[in-house]
Amino acid sequence: MTASVASFADLLQSAVTEPGILSNCYRAFYGYSVGNQLLAWSQCVQRGIAPGPIATFMGWKEKGRYVRKGEKALTLCMPVTVKRKADDVDADDQPEMFTRFVYRPHWFVVSQTDGQPLAAVALPAWDRSRALEALNVTEEPFAMLDGNCQGYARQRTIAVSPIAAMPFKTTFHEVAHVLLGHTTEAEQADSETTPRSLKECEAECVAMLCCAALDLPGLAEARGYVQHWYGTNPIPERSAQRILKVADQILKAGRIDDAEAAS
Repeated sequence: MTASVASFADLLQSAVTEPGILSNCYRAFYGYSVGNQLLAWSQCVQRGIAPGPIATFMGWKEKGRYVRKGEKALTLCMPVTVKRKADDVDADDQPEMFTRFVYRPHWFVVSQTDGQPLAAVALPAWDRSRALEALNVTEEPFAMLDGNCQGYARQRTIAVSPIAAMPFKTTFHEVAHVLLGHTTEAEQADSETTPRSLKECEAECVAMLCCAALDLPGLAEARGYVQHWYGTNPIPERSAQRILKVADQILKAGRIDDAEAAS
C-alpha cells in the first residue's frame, strides 16, 4: 500500500466495527471490486468528499461532465499486465506475461465534477442459483442430524438447513469456505492449514460483506459472529485480501445486468 492508502486489513476492520460502511460502499461504488469500494469510501471520508459514482478524467468527459480544476484523484488498485524480463531468475519456468496489482490515482467522484446531469443507475439484481452455477458450487440436501447446524461445506458442495434462521447468510458462509480453499486444506501440509478460528472469521467476513452489499438479513449477526471468533486480534492482511476477493466473486457471479433483467 502507498502511504496515503489504508491497508485492506485496516479497511476490513473498519467495516467490521462501524455499521453502515459496507452498505453505503456498495450503493456508491458497486461497479468496482469490494476492496476498491472500501478504498474509495475511506478516501472520501478522509477528504470530506460526498461518496458517489466514480470514473476517470476521460470517463467523466465521455459522460458530458468535467473534473473541476484542482480536484485530487482517488487512488484505487488496478491490474497491470507486465512482460517478464529475460534476465529474471527462473524466467524459463514462468509465463512470459503476468498480472500485477498497482495503486494509481486516476478516479474522481461525481461530486468533484460539473456538467450534464448524471442519470440514476439502479443496483443490479442478484440470483442465488446463478451464483452457485457460475462458481461451480453444488448444493445437496441437508443431511445433518444436529438441529443447531445451519449449514456445512465439503469439497465444492454446500448444504443449508431447511430451518436455517438466515439462509442467505449461511449460503454465503458455506460458499466462502469452498472458495477460500478451507474444504480441501486437509490434503495440505499441517504448516499450510488455516486455524479453525481464522477459517470461521474469514468465511463469516465474506458473509457479512455479501449481506451488506445485497441488503439481506444477517449483517448484524455476521458482524457479531466475526467479533466473537476473532476477539481483539487484527485481521491479517493476507486474510483480508482473500476475504475481499471471495466476496467480490460471489457478488459478481450472481449479478444480473439490466438487459437480462428486462428480457
